[in-house]
Amino acid sequence: MCTKDKSAVRILGRLSSFFENKTGLKHGVTLPPILFNLALQKVIQSIKMFPSGIKIGKEQLHVLAYVDDIALIGKNEIETRKLFVEMENIARKFGLQIHQEKTKYMTVERKNNLKKNKIGDLKIENYKSERVENFKYSGVILNEDNYNQIDLQERIKNVILCYKNFLKTKTYQRN
Repeated sequence: MCTKDKSAVRILGRLSSFFENKTGLKHGVTLPPILFNLALQKVIQSIKMFPSGIKIGKEQLHVLAYVDDIALIGKNEIETRKLFVEMENIARKFGLQIHQEKTKYMTVERKNNLKKNKIGDLKIENYKSERVENFKYSGVILNEDNYNQIDLQERIKNVILCYKNFLKTKTYQRN
């Protein structure tokens, strides 16, 4: 944590007045992210002991994690609730907190079940999670009916945009 450090911001060559840093990390300090990763790894290892999730091959999958983004995977709402409570309890023991405003949930089901099982926000203990129909995780758009057309359309759109930008560059010359 920065204490009594001062910073300034340079914009278009002009330096702002100095201000005191009250929160955050000093640039280049490596210990806090390492400690966070160690604590988060312990939380994830503890969650892996919890019997839940889906089976893919011989592996039981119930948590995906990348940096500080965690996706919990349960077969149903009850299992997901139990997994969330377990994760929150373990995280609290390590001094970690779940960011409620960033916490969302999605239920993946067959298309014909979606309409009759739609519920609103998920309330677990002191947390309230918004239900979403799709979200982006590690660059892939996942959706509740397990239909990847949205992701494919976005990828095609990005390829077309990149191609158009490539054609506009000065280094590209047409014969």
